[in-house]
Amino acid sequence: MQARLVAMEEGKEPSLPISNQPRAFPRSLRFCSVILGLGIVFTVFSIFMSRHFSFENVVIPATSSKIHLCFQQSNDFQSWIRPPLNVWHRMSDAQLLWRASFDPQIKSYPFERVPKIAFMFLTRGPLPMAPLWERFFKGHEQMYSIYIHALPTYNETYPPFSPFYQRQIPSKVTEWGMMSMCNAERRLLANALLDMSNEWFILLSEACIPLQSFPAVYLYISNSRLSFMEIYDDPGPCGRGRYNHNMEPVVNLTNWRKGSQWFEIDRKLAVDIIKDDTYYPKFEQFCRPACYVDEHYFQTMLSIRSPQLLANRTLTWVDWSQGGPHPTTYTKADVTKEFFTKIAKKQTCTYNNQPSKACLFFARKFAPETLDTLLEHSLEYFGY
Repeated sequence: MQARLVAMEEGKEPSLPISNQPRAFPRSLRFCSVILGLGIVFTVFSIFMSRHFSFENVVIPATSSKIHLCFQQSNDFQSWIRPPLNVWHRMSDAQLLWRASFDPQIKSYPFERVPKIAFMFLTRGPLPMAPLWERFFKGHEQMYSIYIHALPTYNETYPPFSPFYQRQIPSKVTEWGMMSMCNAERRLLANALLDMSNEWFILLSEACIPLQSFPAVYLYISNSRLSFMEIYDDPGPCGRGRYNHNMEPVVNLTNWRKGSQWFEIDRKLAVDIIKDDTYYPKFEQFCRPACYVDEHYFQTMLSIRSPQLLANRTLTWVDWSQGGPHPTTYTKADVTKEFFTKIAKKQTCTYNNQPSKACLFFARKFAPETLDTLLEHSLEYFGY
């Protein structure tokens, strides 16, 4: 104290004592400051780059291929023409029909295309005739595709080497004689239309069998100028007698047609069926049992819209001679060489405006018990 007083008397300010621990800036605050600074620099740099450069089409070269960045949208030509890898999807019926209605208007395809036949099986569950069909399809893998509409509760069990493996489409319950049956057929057509290579579409049941070899079927269908759907005017109670006058004026009695459910049509008619919103509401509302809409809807609608494209006959043999609401079911005792020769002799039709005896290529209904006999004699009976 005395020293301080002496210093003040001499006009000098005494120096304060110096601490041994300097007041350093806290280490955690310094670290946060560095991170914050880097963040600001990175943000400014990102904004600058996004304004002056586009990364939408950036690709990273690899040794064997080009690897697209995960945010790049595939817009190459192959993505438009490549068929779906899996027939299973999550689309609703409305979304599926809308998507399938897209069809090229230029029919000269700018890529190599092998036109295929879409074989569409409408079934409740398994296909008991699958081994026979597998023999029929063998060796022609690039010329066909398969679609199966079964009950939603059925899970297919075909082995990976089978052409039926994973070919079951998303399905809904169908009722005999109801519009749900036509909905299932439209669903099959729509799924098949997603593959741009499918040019012809054949509707079959689990009880159908092929009467001729695949090359014979393909040649006949691909060279035909017309599609094959049975259509005729039945003036009786099971024809015009099912007509409902509430369908006027969209469908008049003079337009009313009947025919077999089982058909073969080309791509144009397939698109016409799945995009129809003119005749569908009338048939859904006014063609109910005992109208049996699957015998009238497509037949009437197509005969109004495109009669010049139809042969007015089916390619599938069915025996209605016993009467009743269902055709004859053939058993093991029926499937003899004489039986199929008899079917062949009954054939007479017109093909490309010329008389022909080659008219039928499929037949139904065959019970599962006939499979072994059919497999044993398929080469002798059918040529495959």
